Amino acid sequence: MATRSPTRIDESNLTKAQRRKLDALRRSVGDEIGNRAFVAWLSAQPAAAAEVDENAVLIAETLWALIEDGRLAIPRGGYLVRRGHGRVVVEKARG
Repeated sequence: MATRSPTRIDESNLTKAQRRKLDALRRSVGDEIGNRAFVAWLSAQPAAAAEVDENAVLIAETLWALIEDGRLAIPRGGYLVRRGHGRVVVEKARG
């Protein structure tokens, strides 16, 4: 009977929850079967889509147009933008 090399998994790229799942599978069914089960489980998981804040995108696009025109300069440290009693409050960010 030929022995198979265990499936290699790069654990440095896994999240804490994924490492816990892998460790639990390895403890319950052994290293080789646990690795194969984890790879199958991981491939069945939907790809994580980065959540996009539409308001942040709108603000960035609006400000970028002003920056390119030379009408706005944002220094290091930036600004804090918030709402306040029917207006927008812009303050220099604390460093």
